[in-house]
Amino acid sequence: MGAEAPAHARPSSGGPCSAAVLGHPVDHSLSPVLHGAAYTALGLVGWTYERIDCDGERLPFLVDASPEHRIGYSVTMPGKFAALEHATEVSERARIVGSANTLVRRGDGWFADCTDIDGVVGALGAFGDLPPSPSAVILGVGGTSRPVLAGLAHLGSTRVVLASRRDNAGPAIACGEQFGLRVASYLLDDSRLLDEIDRADVLINTVPEPGVGGLVHLVRRARRLFDVLYDPWPTTAGSVAAAEGTPVVGGDVMLINQAFGQVELFTGLP
Repeated sequence: MGAEAPAHARPSSGGPCSAAVLGHPVDHSLSPVLHGAAYTALGLVGWTYERIDCDGERLPFLVDASPEHRIGYSVTMPGKFAALEHATEVSERARIVGSANTLVRRGDGWFADCTDIDGVVGALGAFGDLPPSPSAVILGVGGTSRPVLAGLAHLGSTRVVLASRRDNAGPAIACGEQFGLRVASYLLDDSRLLDEIDRADVLINTVPEPGVGGLVHLVRRARRLFDVLYDPWPTTAGSVAAAEGTPVVGGDVMLINQAFGQVELFTGLP
């Protein structure tokens, strides 16, 4: 399930390398903190990591102009689709998900992967008591729902429920089916969704704030809540679940776990 790029994919210079996170806005990103701590722990003296404000339109030009010491990029929204399209090589899982959060220099080109999937697996594992083949309901069918589907498939899930405001779940359903899942979909106001949440092992929220405000009645029915959001914390969903005594895992756990794979891809070290 982990990263598919070869280890030791460093530039030939042999000197300190650099990486960066691309996004817009990007000032809030915690990636420099995570990667900087990793470089220190791995003894990579002189390695650096920075934030670069960059949207999807500018991403190809910025990546092509990368300095020789730039080994890779973490990519956040809105550049994940552009990163996948610009890569010269793409992991199979990133291809199915349809976006990439990681670009790694490989020869004269760039390898794209989606370590967001690893982030989902790590976050769900943080519950500690999630049963094998967990059942799940996912709120939202946007781009973030697809790594969630991939992570659930990796954990052995066989059936997942998607819930959306509009009848637009088709791309997410197709993604889940490619990972071997049976995917059902409901509109958020469908009364049948309540029973699905009651039966599910975990409710997963991918709906951005403040859109969750009208969904708190769903959150209150969850056995466990994984909210992919983390800034600001607690989120609306996280606060509601905690008040109900429901176990909660936040997007910060996903963030840390997706960074593990990126660090390994960038450095070639575990």
